[in-house]
Formats: sequence, C-alpha cells, structure tokens
Amino acid sequence: MDTLLKTEAKIKTRPGLDIRALMKENEGRNYLLHAEHVNPSNVRTLRTIGFDRCYVRAEGPYLWDVKGVKYLDLLAGYGVFNLGRNHPEIRRVLHEFLDAEYPSLVKMEAPLLSGLLAAELKKRMPNPLDTVFFTNSGAEGVETALKYARCATGKPGIIHCLKSFHGLSYGALSINGDDSFRSGFAPFLPECRAIPFNDLDALEKELRKGDVAAFIVEPVQGKGVNLPSPGYLLAAIELCHKHGAIFIDDEVQAGMGRTGRFLAIEHDGPGVDPDIVVLSKSLSGGFVPVGAVLAKKWIHEKVFSSMQRSVVHSSTFSQGSFAMAAGLAALDVIEREGLVKRAEVCGNKIGEGLTAMIPKFEFLKSVRWRGLMVGIEFGEPRSLVLKTAWAIIHKLDKSLFPQAAIIPLLDKHHIITQVAGHHIDVVKLLPPLVISDEDVKWFLTAFEDVLTQMHKFPGPAWDVIADIGKMALTNRAR
Repeated sequence: MDTLLKTEAKIKTRPGLDIRALMKENEGRNYLLHAEHVNPSNVRTLRTIGFDRCYVRAEGPYLWDVKGVKYLDLLAGYGVFNLGRNHPEIRRVLHEFLDAEYPSLVKMEAPLLSGLLAAELKKRMPNPLDTVFFTNSGAEGVETALKYARCATGKPGIIHCLKSFHGLSYGALSINGDDSFRSGFAPFLPECRAIPFNDLDALEKELRKGDVAAFIVEPVQGKGVNLPSPGYLLAAIELCHKHGAIFIDDEVQAGMGRTGRFLAIEHDGPGVDPDIVVLSKSLSGGFVPVGAVLAKKWIHEKVFSSMQRSVVHSSTFSQGSFAMAAGLAALDVIEREGLVKRAEVCGNKIGEGLTAMIPKFEFLKSVRWRGLMVGIEFGEPRSLVLKTAWAIIHKLDKSLFPQAAIIPLLDKHHIITQVAGHHIDVVKLLPPLVISDEDVKWFLTAFEDVLTQMHKFPGPAWDVIADIGKMALTNRAR
C-alpha cells in the first residue's frame, strides 16, 4: 500500500506534457521519425523531389520552415485550409468553447451545436435539403451517401466518372476513377460502373438499365481540374430524376466557396437540384476533421424509417461539439470576410495571368480554372529540341514532366504546388481563399520564370528531372 501511495504521489507532482518543448526538442527530425515509424516510402518520395522541408509556423496562406524561410502555400492541405492556417477568429471561438467546459458526445441527447450548424448549412444550399448527417471526413461522407442511395432506392447500381476521386475507403475506392489508387485492393463494391465525365449519353445509357441507385460526381474534378460543360450537371440531375436515381454532388474539395460560389454546382444555374450534397475539408477551417452530408427528406425517411432504425447509420465522433463550433466559426468567417467573392476575383487574376503566357511558352497548353481551383496543363511543344526533351522525359516516366515546374517553384520561389494526378501533365493550384493580390503576383512572376527555364534545353531544370526519372526507374526495378 505504501508503494502504491508513493507512486500516486509522484504521478500527481510530475509536470505535465509541455508540447512546445517537445516540438522544439525534436525540431527537424520529421523525416527520420516518419522513415522509422510512419511511411518510409513517402519519405523517399518527398526526399527525391526535394519536398522534405520541416515547417514550424503557419499563418494564413504562409508557412515558415526551420530555417525561417517563408513559403506561399498554394496547395492548402488539398483544400482543407480555404480560410488559411490558424485563422484568428476561429481560434478565438475554439478557445472560448474550450473555456466553457461544454459537454460533447453525450450520445443519448440531441446536441445543440450540431443543430445550429445544420441549420446554417441548409441556408447556404441552392435547393431544399432537409437533413444533415455529420461525418469525420469527405470519404466517410461519400460512404454515407452511397448507403443512403441504395437504401432509399432499393437499387444496387452506383455510377461515377472516369478520373473521379471520392476518397480511399472501400466504398469510395470502388467509385475511384484512377487505377493507380485501386491497384492491389480488388475486389471492390459490386455494381459500381464508370462513365466518361461530361457525357450525358453515357449516363442515360446506364440509367436506362433501371438498376441505378445514384450517380455521384464532382462538379469540378479534382484530378486534373476538369470542368463540366455548361448545363451538364443540370441535365444530369434531370436524367437521374427521370429514371428514379439519386444525384450525389461531391463538393468535398470544390465546395465551401472555393470556386466563387458556396457550392461549385451553382455555376450551372439557379435550377440545380441535387438530392445529396457532401461537404468536408475546409468546413472546420482546418482545425478538426469534420464533414457533412445534406439530403432530401424522402431519402432520410427511407433510411431512418422507424424509431428502431433511428441510429441505423451512425459514427462515434459525429456531432462532436468542438468540430461543430469550428464549423460555425468557419461559416461566419467565410461570410463576414467575403471569401466566396474573393475566390472568384483572385481565381480570375491567376487564370487570366496564366492564359496570357500561353503564346509565349510552347510547353503551356491550356489553363482551366473555376475560382481558386486551377489546373495548368502542359503539352508537346512544336520545336524539335523541346520535342526531344518532352519525349525523353515521358519515356522515363509519364508522371514526371510537371515536376520540372513544381520543384523549382518550391526550391527557388518558395511556392508549394502539386502535380494533379498520375500520368497527366497538369500542375494544380488550390490556394487559400485569403490570398492577397501580392500573393497572386508572387506566383505569376515565379511561374513565368520557371517556364522560361523549362524552355532552355539542355539546362539545370532538365538535369534534375532526368535524375529523378532515373531514380524512379531504379526504385521500380528493386
């Protein structure tokens, strides 16, 4: 007993975790720790392309590394940080919430904050959507939507688009249009069928089979930033309703104001009428994982059809009060700071600035954008010397060429971007909605410089890419 009392006394007097001291003590050890404990393969990838930086501070659209170098983040955590990092207003709300010592996840209750957030989300929809289910991620939201659709219609078929991305859990992976993510994980959820994006005839052909529960589509495809033709989404909704199928609008990346509308589907006009809308990523301002699935009443009533089925679909951390508070704060910031309009204005400045460069640079094929969701596509050049460079790089690796842009953007200009997908020559931008005009100029000036260097062959940019290609081939051979 004496030993036990002494142990308890030591625990009570031991100082608690000092997280700042712990981070400072281990500063710069990120990649050593990940190589040993988390994902060695990803560490090799990041080191190969020179993205193995250690960031220690973040504010708005900026990051600072251990050396004090400032970076412009045009990737925004794959769209999580629409409001920038560490937004002061959301931090204030969350501090106040924590100080209130408010209960969360009681479960046998109807939580106040989730009801308030659901009401605020419904106000922002382009059509009447009656109920909201809260999730922990976009993939979980997609899983929810698939379950809803099959239960509500009694049909098995799920139609999605080639090149689609809806997440990497099993149901979401079953409707993923990129084989590089699917390889090694078959068999998938049955009755999931892919059609070309922007092809209404292909959609109607599938719907006529009579077994389709839902058509799920991104209003702007994240992999490649592929835009729908005008009227495509509106017509797709009408076809779904004609054939008794549910239209699922996956706004996980394109929603929350990113495209210059609260939902990207709103670009198709005031008559859009999705049956289910899935949101996530920036819903909490990046502070805590959260997502939302908004659905029409008739769908909800088919799923939750009785008191016995009132929790037939659920999730342990759904409706957590901390996440709900963050969501309410994020919606308030988006509205008060006019960030939806800002996304449209800044997106047009970036898109038009890039388009103006096309006549000057052979590699620059096209620019696609909707608000602050931007895809920059490269294409085969005209001149013989550059054609040779293009052929050499694509022979080494079909995904390699865009690295010639994103590596110097990071190394020389301290701007973070990404390649938009496997085997496509597209660089993708997902800037925070809080970027300034100076940030836009920073990027456009840097990108023009990078393009200038890419058009010098042979040259340093090509040497780096060739070395990476050879390393990739060596790794595949192992």
